[in-house]
Amino acid sequence: MLWTITVILLVLWALGLVSGSAIGGWVHILLVLAVISLIFAVMRRGTAAV
Repeated sequence: MLWTITVILLVLWALGLVSGSAIGGWVHILLVLAVISLIFAVMRRGTAAV
């Protein structure tokens, strides 16, 4: 689930970069959210294996 959210946020971030500067700071907020989601996914996966 978190991987899906991460991919969606990264795709939206990439689209925001391509579309121009109309969105502004929201593009970078999406990137930060994607990275945080990815960190949580890796942490959750690591604890489930133990």
